[in-house]
Amino acid sequence: MNNERTKIERSTRILIKSADKNSLRYWTSIKNPLRVAFNYTIMAICRILPSLSLKCWFLRRTGMKIGKDVSFGLESTVDIFFPELIEVGDNSIIGFNTVLLAHEFLVDELRVGEIKIGKNVTIGANCTILPGVEIGDNSIISAHSLVNRSIPPNVMAGGVPVRILKKLE
Repeated sequence: MNNERTKIERSTRILIKSADKNSLRYWTSIKNPLRVAFNYTIMAICRILPSLSLKCWFLRRTGMKIGKDVSFGLESTVDIFFPELIEVGDNSIIGFNTVLLAHEFLVDELRVGEIKIGKNVTIGANCTILPGVEIGDNSIISAHSLVNRSIPPNVMAGGVPVRILKKLE
């Protein structure tokens, strides 16, 4: 049981602990504003770019690790502060308007965590993937899901917050 529990929890680390102002006020101390502007420009282009291969090429320029034959749906958004913490395995699909966040600016702290999406994963439209989450190979995430914990391989999961719906064969 303990081993299963560690597999499903998120793995994040605190970059900033703040007492006087909310953590977003300190963003320029953790990332170069020019790098964030570059990343934002790439993400804005990729949100509307119809070419899947060109979209992956651009996203790799931000430091993302993207496997072969990955597809990002229109309007999908990737973290502008920490895209280098995101990895998407071969032949996976990121659905329309899905958001991959590798950071969380909270009032008293900034948390970051890697996002690892396995091979042959389907993420439906309008999902939000939070930092520190791993989605196992061959899994399916249903549309409109909030993925706030890791998902094992070969399952269908969905909901807000996400839960495992069934095992896939």
